Amino acid sequence: MKNPFVSLGFVCISLLMSSLRMPCLAQSAPRKSVIIGYVSGGGWTKEQIEAQKLTHINYAFAVPTASGLLAPISANDSANLAKLTALRQVNKDLNILISIGGWGGCKYFSDVALTDASRQRFADNAVAFLKKYQLDGLDIDWEYPAQIGAGNLFRPEDKQTFTLFLKALRDRLDQQGKQDNRPAARHYLLTAATGGDTAFVSHTELGKAQRYLDYVNIMTYDLYHGNDRVTGHHSPLGQSKKGNQSRNSSISAVEGHVQAGVPIGKIVLGLPFYGRGWTNVTDKDNGLYQPQAATGKHLFISHDELVDKYINKNGFTRYWDTDAQSPYLWNPTSRMFISYADPESLAARVAWVKAKGLAGVMFWEYKYDLRQKKLLDVLVQGLR
Repeated sequence: MKNPFVSLGFVCISLLMSSLRMPCLAQSAPRKSVIIGYVSGGGWTKEQIEAQKLTHINYAFAVPTASGLLAPISANDSANLAKLTALRQVNKDLNILISIGGWGGCKYFSDVALTDASRQRFADNAVAFLKKYQLDGLDIDWEYPAQIGAGNLFRPEDKQTFTLFLKALRDRLDQQGKQDNRPAARHYLLTAATGGDTAFVSHTELGKAQRYLDYVNIMTYDLYHGNDRVTGHHSPLGQSKKGNQSRNSSISAVEGHVQAGVPIGKIVLGLPFYGRGWTNVTDKDNGLYQPQAATGKHLFISHDELVDKYINKNGFTRYWDTDAQSPYLWNPTSRMFISYADPESLAARVAWVKAKGLAGVMFWEYKYDLRQKKLLDVLVQGLR
């Protein structure tokens, strides 16, 4: 997709915002921006979760099974959910959702969504899970409808059954909400994590599917990833002037969702609290958009570790791509390139989210910034 948004090459964020023209859709009265944090099964304590800085926590992951139901969760997951729901004592408005699927956990979504009976059976089971653990909603992370993911089943008809699956969940959640006398302002939530590339849009009916969703959380990260043998920004805001111009940026991912029929006020921009690294990269242009030798390796690096070991340390120098509004690191000795997010890049994204009227931001994931505690504060300060 060609990005119609003009230059991001302005130092001043206010000029940056005015230069990016997103179609305006009718909006309801202004509401509080959401900050959705994904929390996984380990590497954190209850005391480390700053609940007052979040509007939602999505606990990852529950997984569908071949039987068409959710797999029983571990004792650790059960204890974690109890810890997270207890955080409502700190923030009474905090919403806790169970995220279902995730990379490697989507094998049976296609079967679950296939028929009226399978959809209803799963919806009943998912709502029973929600009730058991006193949760506020469900988050569906199907990677990917009608496409290959990590060992998942997929069918062409997933394009339509994805929509029907979300409808079945929405109907069942609303039914349960009425039974529980849950007020409209606190109705049971249904959200979905969606792909940041053009393929996700083309393999789903987002304009129809969004009707059943409270938020559409676009995973605008891993746009360059471990399968790529050429380096690149894994979560650029705008399109870099270099590299593969056919790859989506965060802005073009949002634009594609809007063109598919998703109201911009439902869209949540996904942000990474981690970096992706490539070793044995060609020493040119500080490693940006350069090929990796066959002997090269790929690394996944938390923000905490980036600060401790990499950012302007141990031979790495930080560079800035103004068009992508993204930092990157290059070590000419080890020929290692790292794409990542930092406070400056996240501030630019938050400013853009506010200027364009998106619902807010989400991030993967909480434990990657536990020691530094720099990234979440940028989101809070920018959105509130």
